[in-house]
Amino acid sequence: MKYYLIAGEASGDLHGGNLIRGLRKNDPQAEFRFWGGDRMAEAGGRENLVRHYKEASFMGFWEVFKNLRTIFRQIGDCKKDIQDWQPDVIVLIDYAGFNLRIARFAKAHGMKTFFYIAPKVWAWKEGRVQLIKEYIDRLFIIFPFEKAYFRKHGIEAVYCGNPLMDAIAARRVACETKEEFAAANGLDERPIIALLAGSRRQEIDSNFPFMVSLSSRFPDYQFVVAGVSWLDKNVYERYLTGSNVRYVCDRTYELLTHSAAAVVTSGTATLETALLGVPEFVCYRTSSLSYAIAKRFAKVKYISLVNLILNREAVRELIQQDMTPENAEAELRAILPGGTKHERLKADYAELRRATGESGASERTAAEMVRILKNG
Repeated sequence: MKYYLIAGEASGDLHGGNLIRGLRKNDPQAEFRFWGGDRMAEAGGRENLVRHYKEASFMGFWEVFKNLRTIFRQIGDCKKDIQDWQPDVIVLIDYAGFNLRIARFAKAHGMKTFFYIAPKVWAWKEGRVQLIKEYIDRLFIIFPFEKAYFRKHGIEAVYCGNPLMDAIAARRVACETKEEFAAANGLDERPIIALLAGSRRQEIDSNFPFMVSLSSRFPDYQFVVAGVSWLDKNVYERYLTGSNVRYVCDRTYELLTHSAAAVVTSGTATLETALLGVPEFVCYRTSSLSYAIAKRFAKVKYISLVNLILNREAVRELIQQDMTPENAEAELRAILPGGTKHERLKADYAELRRATGESGASERTAAEMVRILKNG
C-alpha cells in the first residue's frame, strides 16, 4: 500500500520515522512519500521526502500570522502532491493547524485519513474535535487519559502506548559511557546540567539567554545546551559568548542520560526528560501577545506533559513573570541530588512511567493501521 505521511516538527519526525519502520515490518510492500525530516528520511528513503519541516517551523500566534502566506502556499503544494501521488492512506502526525486542512481536502477527494498523535484539543481549541469527527477516519492517541476524553466526544480512539518509549529504548542501547560522551564533546569531569531550549528559533531567542545566565550561579556544574542540526549553530552561539555553556548537536538523549538535572522549555522535551529519569523544571517565555492569547483560550492548568499526565504539578513550571533568576536557582538546587525535591521527583517519574506504558508502541500502532487498511 501507499502511505503519505505529514509531520511538521522534530518530535513528529522522530515518531514518524519509527512508525515507518513499523509499517515496513507489517506491510513489506509499503511505499512511502512524506513531509517530515531526517528521521523519516532514514526510515523511508530520502528520495521520498517532499519537504523538510525546517521550512515550515513557525510557533506562536504572531509568528504564524506573519508567515500565513508561506503556510498557505505550502498547504497548496501538499494538496497537489497528494493528488498526483494518490496514496491509499494519508497519515497525519500531530501538526494540527496544517494537517486538519489536509484532512478536509482528503475527505472531499475520497481519500482515507489516519491522525497519529492527536491534536491537544483537551488543552485548547476544543472545537477541533468536530473537525476530527468529520474528516478523520481513525484517530491514534499517545496519552492514556485521551481515550476517555475522546470517547466522551463520540470518538473511539486507538491507544497503543506512547512512542517516546521506543525512541528512548533505541537510543539507550547505543549510548556510550559518560566518560566517552564527555571526551567526544569537549566536556570536563563536572556534573552536567542539560539545557533544552527548544527546536525553533523563536523558542531559543525567548528562553535560551535566561538559561545561559543561570549557569553563572552554579560553578560546580557544567551547563550544556542540546542543539539541533537544522538550526545554524550561530542561533545558539550568539548567546554563548562570554559564558561557559557548552554546545552539543543532535545528542539530546545522550546528553540527558548523563545529566544530573535539566532546564527545559515546554513541549515533548519535558516528557522525554522525565522518562529518562532526569530531574527537571520548566522555563518558558514567549511574546506578551502570544502569551495573552494562549492564556485566554487554554483549557489546562499546566504546560508540561508530565504534569498533564499526572494531573498535578510534579515538575515546577516557571512561566513568563515567574521565570526569574531567583526562582530558577532555588528550583534547580531543590531537584539536584541531595536537594529537597530530588527523591520526590524520582518517585513521581516512576508513576509517570507506569502511566505511559512499555516500549513497542510504534510497531503496535503500525500493525493496527495495516490491519484496518487490509480489512477495509
